[in-house]
Amino acid sequence: MITLLSIILSTFLITLCVWIAVFFIFFKKESLNKITVFLVSLSAGALMGGAFLHLLPEASINISINLLFGIFLISFICFFLIEKFLHWRHCHKENCAVHTFGYMNLVGDSIHNFIDGLIIASTFMINPSLGIATTLAIAMHEIPQEIGDYGVLVYAGFTKKKALLLNYIVAFTVVLGGIFGYFSFIYLENILPYLLPFAAGGFVYIASSDLIPEIRKELNTKKSIISILIFIIGVVFMYIIK
Repeated sequence: MITLLSIILSTFLITLCVWIAVFFIFFKKESLNKITVFLVSLSAGALMGGAFLHLLPEASINISINLLFGIFLISFICFFLIEKFLHWRHCHKENCAVHTFGYMNLVGDSIHNFIDGLIIASTFMINPSLGIATTLAIAMHEIPQEIGDYGVLVYAGFTKKKALLLNYIVAFTVVLGGIFGYFSFIYLENILPYLLPFAAGGFVYIASSDLIPEIRKELNTKKSIISILIFIIGVVFMYIIK
């Protein structure tokens, strides 16, 4: 029961990232653009650190190295296919040409959040400390993502209030994913160790295909150096909580 409550609390805290994002949304557009790359850098570092410092080492305890990296590779490919066929991308700027249809963005975001819930549930059921680390990594990614999703919905024609409301409703699918994962994994306990490299593959895919390219686009030398340092801080933070 304690594990279930931890999962529900952690996934609920993830939904609050929508309101943290709201705080940033009320910045002037110029100010928001200046700090977005730093939020993305922190997110990328946390995801990479979570994958390589927490998920994969924990998985290696119960899974052979060959199988571990095989699952990791399959996961990376699966996340690529999800993005390709469902137009699932995380935009971090207000006007993103990929997101021309707001409803498609909501569907993709719902799937993404549900998978996050499954990942959080599986890690808590293996090790509470691993669950906390995974939740923190996902939370850091949610803030820049929610800023982007809000901009996408407004750009697609939704009013600001409706965009915020829909974003928050969709955010609750992470709670549903967590609860569904808990009760599913009770009966499928043997598959839990195999979910860790799968989650790691997803973390690395998001960081490498979506976030790091955003950082690389920055042309200002000073901001680029700061972005790299913040990326490293994200990795170091995940190392510290290990």
